[in-house]
Amino acid sequence: MSASAFVTATPTPTPTPHKPRLLYDACPLCSAPEISVLRHGDCSHHLLYKPVVAPIMVWMRCSACEHVFTDGYFSDEVSAEVFSSTNPGQQPGAEFEQSRYISARIVERVTRYAADGRWLDVGFGNGSLLFTAEEWGYEPEGLDLRPSTARGLSELGIEARCADLTTLDAPGRYSVISLADVLEHMPYPGEGLVAAHRLLREDGVIFASMPHYGCAVWRLLDAGNVNPYWGELEHFHNFSRRRLYALLEEHGFEPLHYAVSERYRVCMEVIARRV
Repeated sequence: MSASAFVTATPTPTPTPHKPRLLYDACPLCSAPEISVLRHGDCSHHLLYKPVVAPIMVWMRCSACEHVFTDGYFSDEVSAEVFSSTNPGQQPGAEFEQSRYISARIVERVTRYAADGRWLDVGFGNGSLLFTAEEWGYEPEGLDLRPSTARGLSELGIEARCADLTTLDAPGRYSVISLADVLEHMPYPGEGLVAAHRLLREDGVIFASMPHYGCAVWRLLDAGNVNPYWGELEHFHNFSRRRLYALLEEHGFEPLHYAVSERYRVCMEVIARRV
């Protein structure tokens, strides 16, 4: 008998099964049932991709309000798997000196509408916005869904917790709530705005940033088939400025200021006051 007869074959690993998304049966913004498939995207090349997520994303469009969103969102189980790792540049303290200049320009604009008080940053990433707001005299506080990120910010001396914005019970506590690249991650962004409205003082403001679906740069990236946002793993929504403004107004906010964002490609920034 040959020696090869005694070699044990290495079993083929069982692939991790994809967990289906929790599907929307209507538009997550206006609740209209008239939704249809717009296009598909591939998220398998995303830095934080996990096989528990299907690689192909299905993007839908609402015929009533024209909002664009994925066909569904992650369950708590899948979210925990995705949030188990973090982009190195989003660790508290990472690349802070470079980010400080961009954060300073944001804080300078916000101070025109809310010059002091407590600043809550939701999904604070490397913490740059909070560190910089503290330089202006704000009392900084962070909120994030990644436990390791919340611990990291706390270790750097800023109050932070791992929790969902909608679960906070502190009416009127904040003068500023920043939702920097956050609303597009929420299955139902309106719920986040309801919570922000409740948590802000009467003259408080929100700062929101996100990719700008519908601007010329977006269309050019689409034309070249190089638009990264169709494969953005953790995004459930693509907002146009018009649709974002309508959503803000529907939930008790008055848009005050618009700017092109320096944080990420093809993004917009809006400051809106609680009314």
